[in-house]
Amino acid sequence: MKKILNNPQHYVDEMLDGLCLAHPQLQRQGDDGRVIVRTGGPVPGKVGIVTGGGSGHLPVFLGYVGEGLLDACAVGNVFAGPRMDDCMTAMRAADGGAGVLQLYGNYGGDRMNFDMAAEMLELEGMAVASVRVADDVASAPAEQRDKRRGVAGLVFVYKAAGAKAAAGASLAEVAALARKAADAVRSIGVALTPCVVPESGKASFEIADSEVEFGMGIHGEPGIWRGPLKSADALVDEMLDHVLPELQLARGDRVTLLVNSLGATPLEELYILYRRARQVLDERGIVIAHPLVGRYATSMEMAGASLSVMKLDDELAGLLAAPADCPFWSVR
Repeated sequence: MKKILNNPQHYVDEMLDGLCLAHPQLQRQGDDGRVIVRTGGPVPGKVGIVTGGGSGHLPVFLGYVGEGLLDACAVGNVFAGPRMDDCMTAMRAADGGAGVLQLYGNYGGDRMNFDMAAEMLELEGMAVASVRVADDVASAPAEQRDKRRGVAGLVFVYKAAGAKAAAGASLAEVAALARKAADAVRSIGVALTPCVVPESGKASFEIADSEVEFGMGIHGEPGIWRGPLKSADALVDEMLDHVLPELQLARGDRVTLLVNSLGATPLEELYILYRRARQVLDERGIVIAHPLVGRYATSMEMAGASLSVMKLDDELAGLLAAPADCPFWSVR
């Protein structure tokens, strides 16, 4: 393992310290400081939005705590879900009196701890709603969508739900919008190299220098196939072949598109991928609005990329354009 760190066991906490020092609009809470909240406390009368997940994926999950986005995030160890107590702390920190939406990726440990946290806080009188994002088309067939993983499409759902809450919508309205946004987005990724989890010091998987894993998950979960690395255009074509049919797009429809680095892939290569995706969508008469290219949901230093496509209507397009600000993304 070759990483810039001190003690692997202190990796997450030292990262959180540095994050909050660099971005004073964020602060740590909880017994072990594993909850990131907006400085200044909850906004009175606004629905609070809480997420959570393992470290190692910055900017997801904790990086999207900010104005017009999330109010708090429960943080786990690298690739490990947050504790139930931290989920509860995050929810209390986000509660401005209008209820709290739990908005997170569809992973077993996260589901269990957020479900238990909701049950406990509902007994205390907190109004709670839950929406899980399951956008990774490679992780299960469409008829078993409830088994799919939540990956980079989370970013669009955070943005839309955050804008809805900031506009003063009720908990039921924000939850319904989050479900609508989650239903409108699909993602798929490809991996070229593994990453190393600091606590283990070992690569998350093995792959030959000449190979690509098509459809791999952000924790190194197996994809759809593994074989010789294809050209950028060929990869994009196949990725869109998996993503677009489920969105049932017609000429004139609008989408937003995220071309995301899994960590090590540089912007230059992301723009090559975006170029081809734009060509394909242009040929089909699909209009792209509010595109994103960069590191929005990573897997440590994994080389690879993902594509996320969200089908837009007027409401979703307006919410994506609404003002927002966090350490990793601003919309003015």
